[in-house]
Amino acid sequence: MKAPLFLKIFALCSLSLLHTKVSATEATRTGSNIVFILADDLGWGELGCYGQKKIKTPNIDRLASEGVRFLRHYTGAPVCAPARCVLMTGRHLGHAEIRNNGDSGNGKPFPGQWPISAKAITIAEALKEKGYATGGFGKWGLGPTDTSGSPIRQGFDRFYGYNCQRNAHSFFPPFLDDDEGIDPINSNPIRGHQRKPEGEIVADDYRAKTYAPDRILEEALKFIDAHKKGPFFLYCPFVEPHVAMHPPAEWVDRYPKEWDTEKGPYRGQNGYLPHPRPRAGYAAMISDLDEHVGAILKRL
Repeated sequence: MKAPLFLKIFALCSLSLLHTKVSATEATRTGSNIVFILADDLGWGELGCYGQKKIKTPNIDRLASEGVRFLRHYTGAPVCAPARCVLMTGRHLGHAEIRNNGDSGNGKPFPGQWPISAKAITIAEALKEKGYATGGFGKWGLGPTDTSGSPIRQGFDRFYGYNCQRNAHSFFPPFLDDDEGIDPINSNPIRGHQRKPEGEIVADDYRAKTYAPDRILEEALKFIDAHKKGPFFLYCPFVEPHVAMHPPAEWVDRYPKEWDTEKGPYRGQNGYLPHPRPRAGYAAMISDLDEHVGAILKRL
């Protein structure tokens, strides 16, 4: 398999971390594979490679040690959909088609966000013209599947994940988008916004059968396997560590209980979901993200 052009981790709605190996021009000339990993609401100060000591991120730290660690690279916008529009189209926010997180208004429970137009040129379209297989796995937010903003209509051969950002407020959603269809993954999904003002908060009360980040990773790995001869563009806009607080229990248990002794549980008072150990839970989501990065590195 050809080596990846670059692997990038950067925090949507926050500062960014990038790891680069060769230029985009060189990549398209040589047919190198391209892997772009996007984290959601990850602050640069929460990674070991930037001096953080408490949260375990060995795979991301490895990328930084083997590549380039940027110190002044910023996301294109402070909120999700506009930042993704800037990223996908390469246009400055002042010229980008998407300026906010507004929904499409199609009346569906998860309507998707306002679509980018058919005339928009995404990085996936540009690379597809150069002979690349293109796959997106994670959160899209640039238009419903029946509009010009569908990832399948914007240069991606394959998409699996959350088309609508609101569906991504739960890591145990009713379905994930599968190209322009849906894949039902939970018959008893967890709503993304709940409160529990009083009483004990039990993390398992907010878990269902299928953890969406794991399914998304599975499909991303299948894409790599299917295109081993390359070249391919793999775009992974993963949802962690964006709330809701849905970390795997095994990761929460690896962090000290003392972290949440003073301030206690989160009860959903500011939206999303309650969690008994929110500080350990947030760290756990970052470590789980890091583990997914490691799985991609290993498969390459």
